[in-house]
Amino acid sequence: MTREEFLAWVEQQPIGRFERIDGVVVAMAPERASHNLRKGAARDALRRAAREAGLTSCQAFGDGMTVQVENSDFEPDALLRCGPRVPGNSMTVADPLVLVEVLSPDSGTRDRATKLRAYFKLASVQHYLIVWPDEQRIVHHSRMPDGRVATKVLPPGEFTLDPPGITMTVEEFYLD
Repeated sequence: MTREEFLAWVEQQPIGRFERIDGVVVAMAPERASHNLRKGAARDALRRAAREAGLTSCQAFGDGMTVQVENSDFEPDALLRCGPRVPGNSMTVADPLVLVEVLSPDSGTRDRATKLRAYFKLASVQHYLIVWPDEQRIVHHSRMPDGRVATKVLPPGEFTLDPPGITMTVEEFYLD
């Protein structure tokens, strides 16, 4: 299925969430409460941090926005992008800066491998956070100046994503 066919098809689906991975449509599993809470908290944390940093050109989105990478269309749980506003009728974000995925039983391997490789193919992506839904654990993947991707488990407390220069805490991803 082409990207255009996929986006048109998704708009016609009455229920469910879908991604297109290497041209194949993949249904996303129904969410559990902890997953839904984490992704909402992630979007809220990104939005708050951008506002507090005075980054008025940044927009934080929850799921529902599509990120296109080669022959795939992913729907991250939250993202932050900076620059001209995304048009109100857009279904895609071409230049995310920060991407967040909350692990779920059916997508854990995909989030930690397939999406990790794919997301960093986008030149705009500087940070990819993988959030565990049921324990306070966040893995931070970041693009280094030489292009390599560094990975670390974030300790409790404050952390900074630079660029764009925002500060959050691990704990705020776990607020209910």
